[in-house]
Amino acid sequence: MTVDTLQTQQQLIIRQRIRLMVNQYEIHAVTPDGQEAGLLAFAQQKRMAFKEQVTLYADDTKQVPVFGFKARQRIDLGATYDVTDANGAAIGLFKKNFKESLIRSTWHLEQPGFGEMIGRETNQLVAILRRFVESLSWLPYHFDFVLADRPVFSVVKKWGLRDRYVVTIHDPQVDRRLVAAMSVALDALQAR
Repeated sequence: MTVDTLQTQQQLIIRQRIRLMVNQYEIHAVTPDGQEAGLLAFAQQKRMAFKEQVTLYADDTKQVPVFGFKARQRIDLGATYDVTDANGAAIGLFKKNFKESLIRSTWHLEQPGFGEMIGRETNQLVAILRRFVESLSWLPYHFDFVLADRPVFSVVKKWGLRDRYVVTIHDPQVDRRLVAAMSVALDALQAR
């Protein structure tokens, strides 16, 4: 994957691979007719780590890291996650608003020079059911991320045996690496 290829995408498909000791995600391009295309990045998160970290690689050989995100502090329900490129340069950050997320998950996402975006689950009933009825925690969800009242991107979890997400980018100025990191985090960190 090249950063340029990712930055031109208007839509992404993210699929989780089922593995025992790690969470793995494939980030794919999308063709103009909505079909899944080539692999843009591969993400891996170690489970049960004291300090959450996810690295995104050029492919599933995990030879070339391209960007990632890491918690600033150890296990913390309101932790801030820094998103950096392969050289450690800041791309942005995100954090979960713990208080608002008790009923409906809410995330704050910042990109330097762009402003703070807020992402919320769009369906409050689904959000409540997923939290309070354990057998319904698999229900799909939809997040809209906005800057003021302007839509920036959305993440929709689709039905299926494996977690699959369709990410639609509405604002051409948002860094796709930040969008991809946040989208992976929605799955990897949602239950925290």
